[in-house]
Amino acid sequence: MAVIANQIGLSFKALSPCDIVLRMPRPPCPRRIEHCPPSYYFKPAGIPLCKVEEIALAADELEAMRLADCEGLYNQDAAKCMGVSRQTFDRIIHRAHQKTAQALVHGFALRIEKKEPDASAS
Repeated sequence: MAVIANQIGLSFKALSPCDIVLRMPRPPCPRRIEHCPPSYYFKPAGIPLCKVEEIALAADELEAMRLADCEGLYNQDAAKCMGVSRQTFDRIIHRAHQKTAQALVHGFALRIEKKEPDASAS
């Protein structure tokens, strides 16, 4: 590779550990979640909880499913309700549908994570 690069006039510089810059991802924007589920755990009937694998469904994923599937809102309108962009809403609802389908198809338990309280509310 270096030989080909030298032939076309490119040069490579060896990187030292000091040259590597780690970039942290952006923190997720706050999402409006209005629904509080009556239950936070669902599992297949007849199988003890200790023998069932579980999948965690985030609070925003449940809210996205509620708005899109139960309320019948279009993604653009549901995104406005949650305070996110339509593209972000699409990613959230896709993750929610994937997790729910895996739980149903493979017989996993579905644990709904509780909504975290706003730090600005106190």
